[in-house]
Amino acid sequence: MLKQTLMGAFALGISAPTFADSFMDAKWAAALCEAWNTSKVLSEDLVRDEWMANNSRGYKLIRMFREECGEVTQIQLTIEARDGKAFCSYGGAADDQKLEKTVDYQLSASDRRWTEMGSGEYGPFKAMMFGYITVKGPYDEAMYHMKPFSEFLALAGTIPGEKGAEHCPSSQ
Repeated sequence: MLKQTLMGAFALGISAPTFADSFMDAKWAAALCEAWNTSKVLSEDLVRDEWMANNSRGYKLIRMFREECGEVTQIQLTIEARDGKAFCSYGGAADDQKLEKTVDYQLSASDRRWTEMGSGEYGPFKAMMFGYITVKGPYDEAMYHMKPFSEFLALAGTIPGEKGAEHCPSSQ
């Protein structure tokens, strides 16, 4: 019976259920990094708009965490200039490098707010003005690049992952 059910599901194009990893765990960050590189707004426009030029050590770090889980679970994207693009070369657990406050970013919000921003309910301007997201780093630069920031938050909303305090990633 199980074999018939599986064969029927396969014939209909229904795949077996997959279990999502935690929202903002290392695997999630790797998927976000890959998605960054496919986004024209993030990979190309940020170079043209000179966002990528503000990288005193040759790259920028973007760290993110869920308020329910705490800063010890933060993930990191490493963005570097490569072949004329803002290229995400790493997505995973945050390393121990110190963030440079005039170059790098740390973003935090509650699961509810990440979901709302990721679904396009509102953008980063409203989120920052109402304190829905905490942005540490070059705030003026973030405000100037609102379209890419909006694209980034929407892109993060497309990467699946389990939310809720019971689904916090382990300290990475």
